[in-house]
Amino acid sequence: MNSTIIIATGGTLGHWAIRHIPDDALLIGADSGAVFLLDNGRIPAVAIGDFDSITDEEMARIRQACPTVITCDPIDKNYTDTEMAFQHAMAMKPREIVLLGAIGTRFDHSLANVHLLALAEENGIDAKIIDEHNEIRVVSSVAAIRRGPYDTVSLLPLSQEVTGITLSGFQYPLRDASLTVGQSLGISNVLLGQSGTVQLASGRLIVIQSRD
Repeated sequence: MNSTIIIATGGTLGHWAIRHIPDDALLIGADSGAVFLLDNGRIPAVAIGDFDSITDEEMARIRQACPTVITCDPIDKNYTDTEMAFQHAMAMKPREIVLLGAIGTRFDHSLANVHLLALAEENGIDAKIIDEHNEIRVVSSVAAIRRGPYDTVSLLPLSQEVTGITLSGFQYPLRDASLTVGQSLGISNVLLGQSGTVQLASGRLIVIQSRD
């Protein structure tokens, strides 16, 4: 079992993403994310997608370099390239899945990718989305939040209501609070020290650590 799987997909990617790729992680490239990995000296163990956003020359590079290439028809398919990669990763039962390039100009794709985090949580797999300004995860019970390059912590309900929210180690603590969709009570909190804890009784929270 691979402890960490990194998926590079076709949203916004840059040099910032390389520092989030451990040397021992298994790499999956979704569509143009596979080209990004190759361009930065990383060979995906799996390249997957319809590859409709890359050139023939780039596709040839992928086929030559990657041990496993999984392709599909760009029109007759039921999943986005990112979800295909995510489902493939979950089937390998890793401890953690990290999505890079999952946030981009297409808000529909970005939001769908956040929903994938809930799918991983349902299956007992830690998962998060990282981009240059955000680290996003979904919590349904308890989570330790650690200080890093993202100094603001925001909580948004993914389910209609989240109850029993208790925060410790934060500038603005909560105890047994509730959030419903549309409320902004959980926006822009700050850790007091190096770590804090988010705990809840029911529902699902999107936890976003961010920086401007």
